[in-house]
This record gives sequence, structure tokens and C-alpha cells, in this order.
Amino acid sequence: MQRQARPLRFKGAVKDPLADVPRGINVRAALDACGDTLPGLRDRALLSVAYDTGLRASELVAIQIDDIVEALDPDARLLKIARSKGDQEGEGATAYLSPRSVSAVARWLGEAGIETGAVFRLVIVRRYAARSARSKINSNSVGWNARWDKTWFTGKDATPARVEYDVGDLALHSGSITPIFREILRRAFKAGAFGDLDGKVFEEQLGQISAHSTRVGINQDYFASGENLAGIMDALRWKSPRMPLLYNRNLAAEQGAAGRLLGRME
Repeated sequence: MQRQARPLRFKGAVKDPLADVPRGINVRAALDACGDTLPGLRDRALLSVAYDTGLRASELVAIQIDDIVEALDPDARLLKIARSKGDQEGEGATAYLSPRSVSAVARWLGEAGIETGAVFRLVIVRRYAARSARSKINSNSVGWNARWDKTWFTGKDATPARVEYDVGDLALHSGSITPIFREILRRAFKAGAFGDLDGKVFEEQLGQISAHSTRVGINQDYFASGENLAGIMDALRWKSPRMPLLYNRNLAAEQGAAGRLLGRME
């Protein structure tokens, strides 16, 4: 039996995704820790869109700029999904992009200079170490009996360390989404974003994160927020209730009749 991916929920494993304080590994803290470098901007946009839409890895990397269209809310957008795993007839579907995701995507595209084509692309990082000033004797101007002259020496000035980024023309490979998600979370943990987790527990949980974790997480957040099964299926384009019920079975046990009654008994 295939093991279910660990959910990536917006505020972590909380009862109320809207009101509770974040705990454990959570999308909100990870987004805040992404940083303002080009890779950080891309990662923030990628994770935010993945959570909003519940898209699978192959669907995420297939997003094109022209797929993002206006919504009734001027700060939000709609995402056209041409075809997905659950849409074998090719009817297409639409997902909602929150103002948070719209802002993250706009900043990424603007800084990366992307105007057409794939939204999420490889960013090549080149790091250059600092270099101290170097000099050498200019043999053309030095004679054995010549007096001191500063023109004897030529060289290069010192240069500081720097980082350069190159944005690719093609979309990310679907197989890169899981490593990217794990790297986002690892950077966030090192920055102190998940303060209630120790290193051993974090690494155990990180190993259970995959590209599917955001899909599981948004399913659970919908359920914990009180959305019914029909609404969840519509929002995440499920054709059958089997998988959304499977993803939410632990929450159902805790928040269902047994949890409501037995949790209050002394």
C-alpha cells in the first residue's frame, strides 16, 4: 500500500485553519522564510500556488502565463487548467488563486523578466568568491638599472563575493517539485520558522513531504474549516469522493461525533 504524503497545511496541524496559531511544519511560515532572491521569489510563488490550487506536480509545471486570467475579485485570479489526471475527457477546469499567490507570482515574473511561456522555471545560481587585489611586474617597463617607478606594476583590483542568477526558458521538470518543497522547508527550519520542532522530528517529517503534500494539506484545511465533501470535490476537481475522504479520515475521527463527545468527557 502506498504511503500517503504528509500534509502541508497552511498553519500546520491545527483544529481551526483560520483562527489558530501555526504549529509544526506549515505553509505560512515557509512562505515568509523564502527570501527575496530570485530562487526565493520563485519558491514562494510555487508553494503558494500549489497550496491554493492543490495541483499535482505535472500540472504545476505546465502552468503558462496565459493560463492566469482575471477574477471578479480584482486582487485574485483564476487559473485555467487545460487537462489533469482526473480529467481524462479533457474538459478542462478552473482553480482559484488567492491575492497572496497573485502577488507572489507577479513579483517572481517581474523580477525574472518572464513575459510569456512557462511560469515556473529553473534558476541557475552562480557564486563567485571574493578576490583580493593582485599585482605583477610589468617587464616591458622595468630595466635593470631603472629607478623606482609605480608603472612597473600592473594588476587587478579586489572584487567582492557575488551571486548571479540565470532564469531558464523551459518549465521545471515535475520531478523537481518534491526536492524544491523540501529545500524550502529546510531553509525555513534553519531560519527558526518551526520553533516547536526539534531537528530529529523535523527531519523525520521532512522525509514524508512530497509534491502531493500541498494537495493533501488543502484538502484537510477545507475539511477542518467546515466545508462539505461536495465543495471540496468541486474546489479540487475530484471526480470521486474516495481520495478526499481518505485524506481526511484522521480529521474526521477527531472532529466527528466521537471527537466532539468523548473529548469533553472527564
